[in-house]
Amino acid sequence: MNKDNQNDAISLRSWVAVLGSVIGCFMAGMNVHVTNASLPDVRGSLGATFEEGSWITTAYLVAEIIIIPVTGWLVSVFGMRKVLMTGTSGFVVFSVVCSLAPNIQTMIFARALQGAFGRVLIPLSFQLIIGELPSRKHALGMALFAVANNVAQAAGPALGGWLTDVWSWRWIFYLQVPPGLLLLAAIGWSVKTQ
Repeated sequence: MNKDNQNDAISLRSWVAVLGSVIGCFMAGMNVHVTNASLPDVRGSLGATFEEGSWITTAYLVAEIIIIPVTGWLVSVFGMRKVLMTGTSGFVVFSVVCSLAPNIQTMIFARALQGAFGRVLIPLSFQLIIGELPSRKHALGMALFAVANNVAQAAGPALGGWLTDVWSWRWIFYLQVPPGLLLLAAIGWSVKTQ
């Protein structure tokens, strides 16, 4: 291998960071679709009206919209690793809170915080792809991002409906825990402290 090829080599840590970010994108994208598929069951179980139930999705989306523009500022103040670890941890914790919600008020509160914590994952996925991969691999990184997003959108409704039918709507939120823990491990190992 010549020196130029050695300089272009992509480290294992970089690939783990990029693939971890793709898992984060998948997780955040899937959440919206599995929840929407199970919304009637969630509303019925919590005794919510149609209007109250619509806030389950709205709270999540509004929190996302608020957090996306401040993600860059959060990274500049706290660092990429801390923001990713905090965002992922919060997303997992509030996924579990959603699954345990005893009433509609708790569910709406937990969904808003789940959306706020989870939304940092998507813009930071782009940043990790651009920052960790050389320019010749950016297209591959973006393709991985696109595949994760498309699979989440396509599989989410069917998976949400299946989990709700077989077990309970509460399992749609437990679904976020394994990839969340995997993402925490990937970030902890691969993303440098700042």
